[in-house]
Amino acid sequence: MSMEGDEGNRDQSSREEWTLLFWTSLAVVVPVIITLWCSVQRSKRKIHMKDFFRKSKHGWHCTDLFNKPTYCCVCQQHILQGAFCDCCGVCADETCLRLADRSLVCKEIMAPSQTDGTLEHRWVRGNVPLCSVCAVCKEQCGNQPKLCDFRCMWCQTMVHDDCKASLSDGKRCELGEFRSLIIPPHYLHHVNKLRRRHPDEYSKLASACGSSWTPVLVLANTRSGNNMGEALLGEFRTILNPVQVFDLSELPPSKALQLCTLLPPGSVRVLVCGGDGTVGWVLDAIDTMKLKGQDQFIPRVMILPLGTGNDLSNSLGWGSGYAGEIPVEQVLRNILEAEVVKMDRWKVQVASKGLYFRKPKVLSMNNYFSVGPDALMALNFHTHREKTPSFFSSRIINKAVYFMYGTKDCLVQECKDLDKRIELELDGERVALPSLEGIIVCNIGYWGGGCRLWEGMGDEPYPPTLDDGLLEVVGVFGSFHCAQIQVKMANPVRLGQAHTVRLVLKTSRMPMQVDGEPWAQGPCTITITHKTQAFMLYHSAEQTDDDDESSTSEEEALTSTLRLL
Repeated sequence: MSMEGDEGNRDQSSREEWTLLFWTSLAVVVPVIITLWCSVQRSKRKIHMKDFFRKSKHGWHCTDLFNKPTYCCVCQQHILQGAFCDCCGVCADETCLRLADRSLVCKEIMAPSQTDGTLEHRWVRGNVPLCSVCAVCKEQCGNQPKLCDFRCMWCQTMVHDDCKASLSDGKRCELGEFRSLIIPPHYLHHVNKLRRRHPDEYSKLASACGSSWTPVLVLANTRSGNNMGEALLGEFRTILNPVQVFDLSELPPSKALQLCTLLPPGSVRVLVCGGDGTVGWVLDAIDTMKLKGQDQFIPRVMILPLGTGNDLSNSLGWGSGYAGEIPVEQVLRNILEAEVVKMDRWKVQVASKGLYFRKPKVLSMNNYFSVGPDALMALNFHTHREKTPSFFSSRIINKAVYFMYGTKDCLVQECKDLDKRIELELDGERVALPSLEGIIVCNIGYWGGGCRLWEGMGDEPYPPTLDDGLLEVVGVFGSFHCAQIQVKMANPVRLGQAHTVRLVLKTSRMPMQVDGEPWAQGPCTITITHKTQAFMLYHSAEQTDDDDESSTSEEEALTSTLRLL
C-alpha cells in the first residue's frame, strides 16, 4: 500500500509540475504573441494611413488626445486617435476620417471668385486657436468644452456660432492681415484661363489684388537644424495658399521657383527656411532662372535660420537661429517690413594639378571659403553626420560636436605649416604669409556661427559691405586661435581685400570648405572671382536685450572653457 501511495504522490507531483510548466509557458508566450500581433497591426495601420493620406486632397497628419487635444468635425466627440489637416484645420476621428475626407472640402489652391471679384469665406467649425477673439462681439472664442465657433480658413476670422449671422462683411473674405502675401485662388484661376501667357497680363490681373501685393513663396528644408521644418510648413499652409508652400525634401527649388513665372515680374518674395546650405541651393536655382532668360521674374530672398551656423542669416539681420520663439505671423510681418539689398555671389574654381584634361571643379560661394582648421572641423563633422544622421538632429549637439573636434585639433595641429604649402595672391599680387594654419576668404560680416571676423576686437567697426565687389582675406594660427577670435580674446591676421583671390596648394592634401560644404583637396589652384548679385531681404531691427544677454552668456561660457584649456 505504501508503494502504491508513493507512486500516486509521484504522479500527482509530476502532474503539478507539468501544470506549472504549462501555465508558466502560457504566461510568457501569450504576451509575446499579443505584442507581435499588435506590432503587425500597428505597422499595417501605419501603411494604410500613409497610403490614404497620399491620395487625399487634405494635408492630413496623425494626432491623438495627448499630442493635440481636438474635437472631431464629423461626430463632434473628443479625438482619441485621428488626424488633422494643416491646410484647412479640419479634424476627424479615425472612424470618421473617410467621411470627413469626402464631405469637408479643403482649401482650394485655384477657384473662381464671386460675381464682385472677391473671395467667399470658407468656414471650419470648432478647434479655433487659443485666445481667439470673435470678430463681432470681441469676446473669447472656443472656450466651451465642445465643438463650437467658426474660423475662416483664408482670413483666419473667428466668430461665435450665434454671431456668425451678424458678421458685417457677410460672405466677403478679404484674406485677412496677410492679404498682400497670399496668392488668392481666383488669381490662379484667371491665369489658368489666359490664352496669352505674358508678364503684362499678369500685371493686369494683379491690379485686383492691390497695389502692395507682394506674394511670398515658402521653401523649407525639413532636415535642417532642429527638424522644425515640417511643423513650420503646416503653420504656413494654414495662413497662406498651400500652393505657396514647398517642402524641399520632395521638390527641388528649381521646380518650386517656376511659380514665380506665373506672378507679376519683380513682385515675388521667397522665404527660405533652412541653413546657409539651403539658402545657397535656392540662390543657385535663381541663377538657373537667369540662364533661362527669366531675369524679370527673379524673387527677393529672406531667411528663416534653421541650420547650425547661419552666418548669412546673421549678416542680413535675421538672427543666428530660429527655435519657434516668435510665431509665424510675426515672421510674415517681418517680410512686409524688410528692406531689399544686393549681395555679391562668387565663383570658386578648383583646378587640380596634373589633371589637365579634367574640367575644374566650380562652386558658388555666398559666405566664405577657407582652408585649414575650421574646414577640418567641418569635414570631420560632415563625415560623422553622414554615418549617423539621426544623432545630429539638435543644434546644441551639432555645436558641441564642432567644439569637440576643435579641441582635438588644438592638440594634433593637422594643418600646421600651411604658409609653406600654399601661395596667396590678391588681385594678382603675391602676399607674404606669416606662420599660419588657416586662411579664410569672407564675403559677409559673420563667420564661425556668429563671429564678426574682419571687425575683430577693435572698437571701430569694419562691417564688410555685401555688394562692394570685395572679398576680405584673413589668417588664423590654429583651432585655439579660432576659438579665441570667437570670444573676442584675439584678432585674426588681416591679409587684405581683393576683387580676385588666387590660392595655390603646392603639396599634400588639405581640408577646404565653401559655405560649410567641406572636402579634402590635393595640390591645386583655387581662383575666386565675382559671379553675380542676388536680391536679398535685410532686417534692420536692433538686437533685443534678451539677445544681448544670451550672446554675452555664450561668450562667457566659451571664455571660461578656453581658460581651462
